[in-house]
Amino acid sequence: MTVNPFWQTFPQAKETFRQDKAKAFTLRGKVAPAQPVTDEGVPFKQRIPTFHQEASSMKDYSQQHKKAWEFDAYDFWVRTSGAPEERAKKDVENPKAMLRRYADYFDRFEGVRVANICGSCGKKAVPLALLGADVTIFDISEANKRYALEVARAARAPLTFEVCDILEIDLSKYAGYFDVVFMEGGVLHYFHDIDEFMRIMYALLKIGGKMICSDFHPFTKIMDALKLETPTMSYFSTEVYEGEMAHARFYDEETRKRIPKCRYRKYTVSEILNSIIRVGFSLERFDEHPSWENEKLPGEFTAVAIKEK
Repeated sequence: MTVNPFWQTFPQAKETFRQDKAKAFTLRGKVAPAQPVTDEGVPFKQRIPTFHQEASSMKDYSQQHKKAWEFDAYDFWVRTSGAPEERAKKDVENPKAMLRRYADYFDRFEGVRVANICGSCGKKAVPLALLGADVTIFDISEANKRYALEVARAARAPLTFEVCDILEIDLSKYAGYFDVVFMEGGVLHYFHDIDEFMRIMYALLKIGGKMICSDFHPFTKIMDALKLETPTMSYFSTEVYEGEMAHARFYDEETRKRIPKCRYRKYTVSEILNSIIRVGFSLERFDEHPSWENEKLPGEFTAVAIKEK
């Protein structure tokens, strides 16, 4: 069996294959059994391309999301949130109010190091910085960075913005650095392996640090309770599907067709909570919030978890 092309593609996978002993190689959180024949009886040489294809698709879907979130993004924020100076004025006037319900999940703000995951245009990061937090946005879009930093400068709020794939955050620089990891507004569905994502969140925090994970409620898998024009499916579906990026619905039909698509994986409540626990967090709190379209339906949730060791 010739495996050289595979090793050339993934030089980090350096385990030697043996037929008499099961070993494994790890590829960004994926563990592949190094056996000549799988439990299903499939020859291992047929399995190698599967991992090659999966790794490639992981890279591809991040690139796909980057293209989507850089399509007209700066101008979109100007049209919907105002020019940076206008947005900054609102943030400065009442930063705590701009955080909405999320303010209540912070014990304090002054001097707290916050990682704002997929922080987009800075709509929550700038208010946090104005309240005294040391905020770093991690986001995939250069256009989002431009708008966020222009708002921050106008508000005189110090802000750091790292443009990167969340799964490739520089942990040599940021591991154990933050007091709080914070996300809101629909983040988890962009990541196809929730454990891989949660391991990164765990790694970013100091011992005793807190993750505030607010997202769309999994109920939205079976009903478009937030009127986001997203497809519905079986609650238990594990399908990765291609769909419109979040802002596509605000464009005319011709422009909407030109906006790059994203690839989504929606999770159940148990998948989210079990992943949080599985990677080492202690779950402290889980709140459900009503839909902004119909208060009788669940729309969002917030999970709070602590890194205890």
